[in-house]
Amino acid sequence: MKRRLTSIGAAVLAVLASTLFLARPALAATGLHISGTSIVESNGNKFVMRGINHEHTWFANQTGSFADIKATGANTVRVVLSGGRWTANSAADVANVIALCKQNKLICVLEDHDTTGYGEDSAAYTLDQAVNYWIGLKSVLAGQEDYVIINIGNEPIGNTNPGQWTAATVAAVQKMRSNGFQHMLMVDAPNWGQDWQFTMRDNAQTVLDADSQHNTMLSIHMYSVFNTASSIASYLDTFAAKGWPLVIGEFGWQYDSTQVDDQTLMSEAVKRGIGYIGWSWAGNNDPILDMTNNFDPAQLTTWGQRIVNGPNGIKATAKQATIFGTSTPPPTTPPTSPPTTPPTTPPTTPPPSGGGCTAAYSITGSWGGGFQADVKVTAGSSAIKSWTVTWTYANGQTVSQAWNATVTSSGANVTARNVSYNGSLAAGGTASFGFLGSWNGSNPVPNPTCTAG
Repeated sequence: MKRRLTSIGAAVLAVLASTLFLARPALAATGLHISGTSIVESNGNKFVMRGINHEHTWFANQTGSFADIKATGANTVRVVLSGGRWTANSAADVANVIALCKQNKLICVLEDHDTTGYGEDSAAYTLDQAVNYWIGLKSVLAGQEDYVIINIGNEPIGNTNPGQWTAATVAAVQKMRSNGFQHMLMVDAPNWGQDWQFTMRDNAQTVLDADSQHNTMLSIHMYSVFNTASSIASYLDTFAAKGWPLVIGEFGWQYDSTQVDDQTLMSEAVKRGIGYIGWSWAGNNDPILDMTNNFDPAQLTTWGQRIVNGPNGIKATAKQATIFGTSTPPPTTPPTSPPTTPPTTPPTTPPPSGGGCTAAYSITGSWGGGFQADVKVTAGSSAIKSWTVTWTYANGQTVSQAWNATVTSSGANVTARNVSYNGSLAAGGTASFGFLGSWNGSNPVPNPTCTAG
């Protein structure tokens, strides 16, 4: 992306190639590296990216976004940098970005955005210029191989002569290695990242073979070209068959039928163990692609809710890199300031002996005037097709924003109903929803009632 969705006026044209290539073992022993089709940490643990893009180069003062992105449960942040096409990000700034990633226990994918649309956009840099930028940053990148992946150039070729991608990418990878970089490398597809002419799909082996360390990841950006389930599955099938490592380095959401089918994309990625990184936290010229309103983590947009809290989303599927130790994922859509009181969790109510359901309400965060809560619904000894949870507030609390349920209020009375994907529960099965609310004075836990349909 160049802060907005580039229009691709073409359809996918060819049948996927069927030639099979066996995956090669990774030779890199340091840091994050490729093993077969997977990313593996230096300790041998598989790492699957579940992340968010952050437009750092244009919003360098939004350093709090790293903590906010981590609070969604993300394990990766892809950081937009510039070597001069926009205000250049210095070595000191990049060192601070890496420190923020490590502080917030995020794997840091650093990308040079200068190359976006080369050959079609006259302002774009070459991949060779991007490599020169990385060489200038080597002093702050060396030794960070456990934490940093270098995405050499964002969407490095436009729609003009996309075939130049192969030779340019081979040269870039080789130049990175000849200059001593030990990091895992990521390379974007041409056609503004979307590869609709299949240049990367048909020539990726040449690029992978160019890496003396066999430590390069291929990255596809999925937008309007991938607006059907079949187009997504077909593209991913080819890379799986050839044993090539692939990540979905950018994607948006299907706000109309011409855009990427984000629900299929996330489902397929989870099923296949493929990483994905959504575009983007905030700051787009096309605000429909913002996950938050004005970088406010308490104001997730529809897109933000879908990727953070939706089925196969970040909250449900992300696992923190083991280099940072193990931890329980943080609550979704956290407050902008840390909680001032500890979570309050009532005793778990056992499932009813027959049909029906129960609900357990817990406060997961509280701050001055606001709180975050979670409600867990549990089916009884029989399966249910839908559920409705109701409760009454005693002290004037209100609900302002909810996810994974449709929540309505009438005075002190609150009603939460399942959404399409979490109403059907097997016997003893569970579903959870959460929300943000406000309070004044005190915030006692209500006693919810669950009714099954």
